[in-house]
Amino acid sequence: MKSLLESGVHFGHQVKRWDPRMKKYIFAERNGIHIIDLQKTIQAIKEGYDAVRKTVAGGKTVMFVGTKKQAQQAIQKEAERCGMFYVNSRWLGGMLTNFSTIKKSLLRLKKLEKMEVDGTFENLTKKEIASLAKERAKLQKNLGGIKEMKDPPGILFIIDTRKEAIAVAEAQRMGIPIVAVVDTNCNPEGIDFPIPGNDDAIRAITLFTQIIANAVVEADNEAGLKIIETLNDEEEIVEEVVTDASIREEDREVDIEAYAGEAVVVPAPVVVAEEVEEDALPVDVDKVYEAK
Repeated sequence: MKSLLESGVHFGHQVKRWDPRMKKYIFAERNGIHIIDLQKTIQAIKEGYDAVRKTVAGGKTVMFVGTKKQAQQAIQKEAERCGMFYVNSRWLGGMLTNFSTIKKSLLRLKKLEKMEVDGTFENLTKKEIASLAKERAKLQKNLGGIKEMKDPPGILFIIDTRKEAIAVAEAQRMGIPIVAVVDTNCNPEGIDFPIPGNDDAIRAITLFTQIIANAVVEADNEAGLKIIETLNDEEEIVEEVVTDASIREEDREVDIEAYAGEAVVVPAPVVVAEEVEEDALPVDVDKVYEAK
């Protein structure tokens, strides 16, 4: 609550700019500005946090979306910190619904980066190099945050649903859950996990983004702990196999005292007469058999 108050999360927009569907999240009005109910904000943060954590624990990815100037830096920093994808420059139409086409642009970006490294540019003219560099810069700006994305994300985190209306519409069409910060001028309907709060203050945006990034980190840590636990279990099983393996009969120790009162029967050795060729027989055959 203290962090939310210090970050100015409770400040909404002017009363005249409000969306009536946000009424249930508004606490009061002060000097022509709506004040958001932080009790409901805290509850919404918990729900969004759990949703993101479960999604990541299930092996899916998170996409951070925030293209307004106040959000760009925080979105990129926190998404990179937790190793997830982000869009902080411009939402290209079809980034989710037409992902197969977006993939071609991603491949083009990777190809240009490879050309720059492997020395292909050395064989080109200055004009061609400048053209390719310009194309690469444009692709990097728009798609740099999703360069390694191979499939659509499992959940979206959005700052300001009014500005990112296309992203919201695409996610809804694709059936992808949305965690979004909604201000008093936004429509919370259709958002799976709306978080009422100020979506214009840099400190507020940074706080929300950090919380969601922490959910991703926590889920990754849980997965890491599970892997370590399973490794430990496998080591214990191996040790058990080694220690409890059946010992061969000749390696077992025999308790002589246990057999003291018992009569030990030793089986007589069976002698098998070897076949001897007639030519190899010595002169006195009878003595040979007696000896055997």
